[in-house]
Amino acid sequence: MKNYILLTPGPLTTSESVRKAMMLDWCTWDKDYNEGIVTPIRNELLAIAGLDPDLYTTVLLQGSGTYSVEATLGATVKETDKLLILANGAYGDRMGEIARYYKLDHIIVSLPETEPVTGQVATEALAAHPGVTHLAMVHCETTTGILNSIEEVSRVVKGTGITFMVDAMSSFGGIPIDVNGLGIDFLVSSANKCIQGVPGFGFIIARREKLLACKGVARSLSLDIYDQWDAMEKGNGKWRFTSPTHVIRAFYQALQELREEGGVEGRYKRYSRNQRILVEGMRSLGYTTLLPDEFQSPIITSFLYPSESFCFQELYEHLKQQQFVIYPGKISGADTFRIGNIGDVYPGDMEELIDAMPSCRHE
Repeated sequence: MKNYILLTPGPLTTSESVRKAMMLDWCTWDKDYNEGIVTPIRNELLAIAGLDPDLYTTVLLQGSGTYSVEATLGATVKETDKLLILANGAYGDRMGEIARYYKLDHIIVSLPETEPVTGQVATEALAAHPGVTHLAMVHCETTTGILNSIEEVSRVVKGTGITFMVDAMSSFGGIPIDVNGLGIDFLVSSANKCIQGVPGFGFIIARREKLLACKGVARSLSLDIYDQWDAMEKGNGKWRFTSPTHVIRAFYQALQELREEGGVEGRYKRYSRNQRILVEGMRSLGYTTLLPDEFQSPIITSFLYPSESFCFQELYEHLKQQQFVIYPGKISGADTFRIGNIGDVYPGDMEELIDAMPSCRHE
């Protein structure tokens, strides 16, 4: 089979060395695995976020990123609490769906998919809904590629005592985030995003005092982030239930490669350059971006269908024949398709994509 260049928001194209890291088997009880791989991963996640381990800690959890989002909501929001979700896309809406499943006392403020979550949105929502104890939002909403302002929302939340949760699934590791400075209490992400590992687990970076308050709150055994953390702390990296050993080893390798690239800042520069080449090239071919540049993240970009006769499937198959895989659109208000530029993808790859992309100026 061809090894396609995945221009998607994850799973994404991984390096050969990350894939090779999965060629060995590991025992979940073995000290070399738990103390030599799992524990260093937990420590390195704090290090790349610039966090003090006395104030913050990490929890690794089996499953996709949504598992970790659900686990965090289910273990942090008590029956007496009130959750505010600020949403402008599918992943913010998904948090609302989780809250409904768990019967959490919650309000979801849903914005148009092309409108960013801002400090003003947070201010108005909190004024309209007194008694909020927890606020959750998505940083980079890959429904469109919009980058929401966690900085502005942080300024609204700080000093209120509200627990601040950020879904940084598609941004952590690829966009600098001052977790402590922004007062983020729970940040959730996944192995197969900007760290450039493979799918199989998610992780939560948590303020210690907030995580300790989660003891006994979870509604699920498997998704109890407090018990998962407690087991890892006491067992020097031991998971409660079978861990995805090969995926973990791949992630360990991916973290090394992040460091070699210059950390989050280095990766952010590459992703930003990839995205600039993509947008400039697509516009030169006659395509139009959904979002204005000031709202756009360097992770994934949505493009409008160039005409009523445009067929996404034809474009998809054309590009796939040349080893590029792109994404269909996900928003409700317009016909779009999406192209990501994260993963083991470089400016030269984006230039080759533009060369392979058919012009739409004749339409």
